[in-house]
Amino acid sequence: MNTKMIVMLVAFICYLGLMVYVGLRNMKNTKSSSDFFLGGRKVGPWTAALSAEASDMSGWLLMGLPGLAYLGGIKEVFWTALGLTAGTYLNWLIVAKPLRKCTIAFGDSITLPEFFTNRFKDSKHLIATVSVVFILLFFTIYTASGFVACAKLFNSVFGIPYRTGLVIGLIVILTYTLLGGFMAVCTTDFIQGSLMFVALVVTMVVITVTLGGPASAFDAVTNFSQRAMSGEFGQVMQEKFTANQSYGVTAIISALAWGLGYFGMPHILVRFMGIRSGDEVAFSRRVATIWVVFAFIGAWVVGSFGTQFLASKGIILNPAAAETVFSVELQSIYPAFIAGLFLCGILAAAMSTADSQLLVASSAFSRDIFKAFIKPDASEKTVLNVSRITVLAISAIAFCLSLDPSSSIFDLVSYAWAGFGATFGPIILLALFWKGATRNGAFAGLICGGITVVVWNKLSGGLFDVYEILPGFIVTLAVAVAVSLCDKNKDAQMIQEFEAYKAMKD
Repeated sequence: MNTKMIVMLVAFICYLGLMVYVGLRNMKNTKSSSDFFLGGRKVGPWTAALSAEASDMSGWLLMGLPGLAYLGGIKEVFWTALGLTAGTYLNWLIVAKPLRKCTIAFGDSITLPEFFTNRFKDSKHLIATVSVVFILLFFTIYTASGFVACAKLFNSVFGIPYRTGLVIGLIVILTYTLLGGFMAVCTTDFIQGSLMFVALVVTMVVITVTLGGPASAFDAVTNFSQRAMSGEFGQVMQEKFTANQSYGVTAIISALAWGLGYFGMPHILVRFMGIRSGDEVAFSRRVATIWVVFAFIGAWVVGSFGTQFLASKGIILNPAAAETVFSVELQSIYPAFIAGLFLCGILAAAMSTADSQLLVASSAFSRDIFKAFIKPDASEKTVLNVSRITVLAISAIAFCLSLDPSSSIFDLVSYAWAGFGATFGPIILLALFWKGATRNGAFAGLICGGITVVVWNKLSGGLFDVYEILPGFIVTLAVAVAVSLCDKNKDAQMIQEFEAYKAMKD
């Protein structure tokens, strides 16, 4: 290992050490399940905004998206980013404040399944059980994408074997998640979100200036794309550009539909539940929206402009390595220690999502399955211990799913995103804004929407080329509304509590 690699490794060690320190620092304040899962609802506006976006974007923002742009998937990146930006803003605008207020009004709920149980007076815990199953299924897949990103980063930067990189990422994420719980995760995500933002924006500016400004950069990339149609890289780029020319209505709708996912993402919604005050939501919304806009622009620039930028340095990545484009650029631009810190931004993207998902999944199982069915009289300490064991179990399964080095970060995230957005999104909206929604309606909607996502994902051609989140979302909403309207046994207490919730001050 040469001197530059050693210096970058020192930067990595400092960063990883800081994450573990945050976990240890927050450990003393984690005394109850409310502290561990929701931070006692004491999260400030800056932390809420940046931790929500950092946990949202994951490794696909700094690896998957730039890799797609590098290979020429320009229109796909643009429409997907547009849908996600709109979804981010609307989620903060429509859902954040009402969800915080509603989860307090209905039994001071700590988890989404617990909220569904309290909101719909589900004494049999049917909705919670189905919700936990979906959370465990899709979060295990989602967490695997974070592990893949960590492993690919360590492999591309230090030449560390893929599976060794998996183990390193797994150990660090588990350490601070198990120790500090929600506040540790939010604090580390705030640091990680800041680092991701700086790394993207600064690198975007450097690359654009190096290529002679925006106009010259566009010309250089276009000319390069026309010349680079030979070999494996050229063939893949040719396919992407051909697909761009025929990018039709179905593809655009599918890309925009990503925005629907936000209404049902447990690891994002839990930030809304934990924010300190409803009065601070508007500030958090502005911070989150600005972060997302610049982050997407940066990811597109470092990917698409990266073709010409790296080619000028004699570097052309093969398609399998396209998702490492950002890390290769960082190493070619900055001094070793700065490059190491910015490379930690990519690691941060993966870690910030994985830790949040592990925490939400463990809280769902420990509170909504273990405490609800297995041991209702379990103490707070027991629930915390079960949560930590659940984190370990989910991590082990996700680790096994991520053992394949050819795993696509973008594909893993896409499937899990559709699963959550289509199943939970419509139920969250109905729970917050329609007093006529019933337990049977919510239960039927969840089941039908989840099945639609799983089945639709396996089909292709014609209508089935539409991203599965859209049909799943529509089916969940339609079934939930239809069954609720047909449900003649409306719970009077539920309606009364809903009206009281609507009358509450924020």
